[in-house]
Amino acid sequence: MRILVCGGAGFIGSSFVRHILDHSADEVVVFDKLTYAGNLDNLSAFAESPRYRFIRGDIADVEAVRVAMQGIDAVVNFAAESHVDRSILNPGSFITTDVYGAYVLLEAARSMSVTRFLQVSTDEVYGEVIGESSHEGSPLRPRSPYSASKAGGEHLVQAYHVTYGIPTLVTRGSNTFGPHQYPEKLIPVVITEALDDRPVPIYGDGLQIRDWLFVDDHCSGVDAVLRRGTPGETYNIGGGNLHTNLELVERILDLLGKSRALIQHVPDRPGHDRGYSIDSAKLLRLGWTRDRAFDEALETTVKWYVDNEDWWRRVKATQDYQTYFERNYSDRESLTVSR
Repeated sequence: MRILVCGGAGFIGSSFVRHILDHSADEVVVFDKLTYAGNLDNLSAFAESPRYRFIRGDIADVEAVRVAMQGIDAVVNFAAESHVDRSILNPGSFITTDVYGAYVLLEAARSMSVTRFLQVSTDEVYGEVIGESSHEGSPLRPRSPYSASKAGGEHLVQAYHVTYGIPTLVTRGSNTFGPHQYPEKLIPVVITEALDDRPVPIYGDGLQIRDWLFVDDHCSGVDAVLRRGTPGETYNIGGGNLHTNLELVERILDLLGKSRALIQHVPDRPGHDRGYSIDSAKLLRLGWTRDRAFDEALETTVKWYVDNEDWWRRVKATQDYQTYFERNYSDRESLTVSR
């Protein structure tokens, strides 16, 4: 296949490109706007591959999408505004990319001979889940502008399958971690702040529960759905690793040999979901398996940030990062809350 990977310069997208080039004979065209989270350094290892090509563009740009999709067999859309905290600060950009951008891609796909259209979504569309696991038929109850925009994109994808017969697929992944993750998400924030012996902010009591999924396993799950999934269907991709945020932060500090006294409990973000958990049985029936144990994957991730200090220091030195971090954390870090 010739696969158009939208958002392929980002964290999960670039890992998926690596997975495809390493495990198949397929060709990959990366289409990415190169916003703050898109980084060509993530793609440098295969920049000379004859099976790889990069096009800079925005999925909300009708003409750019039409050109990029010429000769494409399958589309995998990772492109998204993807951070809950940023969606609280600036919800409009999430609607533009996650909903309107999905519409633009779908319109282009239905005018061309695309044989598979896979929309990469998130378990956050299920909303807060306590004491049970969501399956693909569970109600969608998004509680942040980010998760609402992802749910909106999903609904468009499903509607285009029913209305126009586009062979669409949807994946809902759990909290993903690994090398090359932009340091605004919990794990890279903890690692990079702790390496500088700075306070590690943790929202509220830190007892929010997440299902942690190593990025390589997420990518193999997306690949399994792309090749063997049934058009019109949705598939959960869960890590099967439920941990509280506090427990996770403590593990990371222990791996770094840093004091847990670095932990600073700060006021929680608005509408913070207390728990997520998803059932991946449907994907397992396609033959997908998780290859990395959680402890091993976490150690691998921590070591990557320790060994690649230049990468994350360049990112954190940008004006965008400094402005975001100051805006999101400065007021919280001036306050502490009891555990």
